[in-house]
Amino acid sequence: MPLDRAPLNRRRPRPAPDPVDAIKGGLVVSCQAREGDPLHGTAMMAAMARAAADGGAAGLRLNGPADVRAVTSALTLPVIGLWKDGDEGVYITPTARHALAVADAGADIVAVDATDRPRPDGRGFRDTVTALHDRGVRVMADIATVTEGLAAQEAGADLVGTTLSGYTEHTPRTDDEPDLPLVHTLVGRLAIPVIAEGRFHLPHQVAAAFDAGAHAVVVGTAITAPAWITRRFAAEAPRRGW
Repeated sequence: MPLDRAPLNRRRPRPAPDPVDAIKGGLVVSCQAREGDPLHGTAMMAAMARAAADGGAAGLRLNGPADVRAVTSALTLPVIGLWKDGDEGVYITPTARHALAVADAGADIVAVDATDRPRPDGRGFRDTVTALHDRGVRVMADIATVTEGLAAQEAGADLVGTTLSGYTEHTPRTDDEPDLPLVHTLVGRLAIPVIAEGRFHLPHQVAAAFDAGAHAVVVGTAITAPAWITRRFAAEAPRRGW
């Protein structure tokens, strides 16, 4: 059966209140580990998600239908689901087929690359928004620029995330800081919620994003990537194990 025609009865009821409202003013923890990472696998991600929930996360961001299904069957926190396919160009939920599979796995919100780069199926971001809205699922537009944020809003996105700032050919960065100016500008120009995401490594950066008007902040690596965290501490030790 094609993924875009999968049965609808696998979707669980949305948490109350609305998932976009439920994450407002909260921390969303991105629990992801791609193939090759020691934590890769649904059991590990479900445990990571539970730990994040115990720590006070208001929502979770998960990669792939399997991880989304495993977590939504065990926890009631709102889930932003996505599907990374590849690692170049548009690879975050690149087509409507990917988006619908994530929705059918139980995601309350589906994150989709909404940059102005060509999509692998040749279709537009608006097509994916329409397909998801037909299923009653909210859409988070992952963007890199103000122009892309405005276009995503016009295409019907329910919220916009700064996820891809610094990760496209048009937005190169030489530092490792979150793009707080982009958050601030988007908040001032959009009528839909803005999610701050990308290189949030320290608590004070999260606070600064909320001060800039962010609806919610997503943190991943600094919480859920033990190898990255270990390297930062090991770099200060006289004996560097790596």
